[in-house]
Amino acid sequence: MKRNLAPVHPGEILREEYIQERGLTITEVAKGLGIARANLSAIVNERAGISPELAVKLSEAFGNTAQFWVNLQKNYELWYAERKVNRAAIQHFIPRGSNLQSA
Repeated sequence: MKRNLAPVHPGEILREEYIQERGLTITEVAKGLGIARANLSAIVNERAGISPELAVKLSEAFGNTAQFWVNLQKNYELWYAERKVNRAAIQHFIPRGSNLQSA
């Protein structure tokens, strides 16, 4: 099932549900994570994504899982990729009559 509504950028979730809700500042969180303030600012302002390494740091800092953050980022990127790729222009390499699907 494809959704028409874009998923929320993971930076928005980080900003609103984890930083603002706890009364923290970007500077405090960046320092606590051991990353540059400018990098965290780019993420929470939706100009950059969450890397796997940052996902691990966020999970440790906020008590959830790295997979949570990675999934937010992956779902966001995949939603946009699905709309960007012209599937009709792609050659298929599936044998005729095959019902095999890639993993």
